[in-house]
Amino acid sequence: MVSVPSRGEVDYVAETVTRSVKILVAGNFGVGKTTFVCGVSEIRPLRTEETITEASIGVDDMAGLGTKVQTTVALDFGRITLNPQLALYLFGTPGQERFAPLWEELARGALGALVLVDTRRIEKADDVLSALEQRGVPYAVAVNEFEGFRRYPLEEVREALDLAPDTPVVAVDARRRDHGMRALITLAEYLFRRQEANAS
Repeated sequence: MVSVPSRGEVDYVAETVTRSVKILVAGNFGVGKTTFVCGVSEIRPLRTEETITEASIGVDDMAGLGTKVQTTVALDFGRITLNPQLALYLFGTPGQERFAPLWEELARGALGALVLVDTRRIEKADDVLSALEQRGVPYAVAVNEFEGFRRYPLEEVREALDLAPDTPVVAVDARRRDHGMRALITLAEYLFRRQEANAS
């Protein structure tokens, strides 16, 4: 049974927690990673956002991002207690290619990743998925369904991304905590099933 405290109620890890897991929240530039981490974190999240300046012109691909004015330059960090024994530490990765060197440290020790995907720019997810696969980090995919844009069946998204049959794919609104919790529970269950299968 998952019992999740409301955001802001928890500062310290509960004494009942016996296991903590590092999870990456990954995805391309502008897909909603900061929104997702801030939406689910039970503690005040760490954000490293800076205003997008003219220096980004010609460097960062802003196509399809509308009025985005800030970007993560290092990481986002949050925490969620999934049940009395298990806490997830969430590390949101920067999405721009120029911050790729940070991935080595962020991926170190991660049990898995939740990859946010934007179907408006679905081809941008390929680099993120490849980076995780190269580092041996298992992942689930969360399709961030932006308001006012076309929504696709999840099986079509799976096919477009050429995902393995057992890779979980869920639809989320990154602004909604219940959606974020459902995605993280799906990922955690998948990771623990993999661990059990590898141990047997």
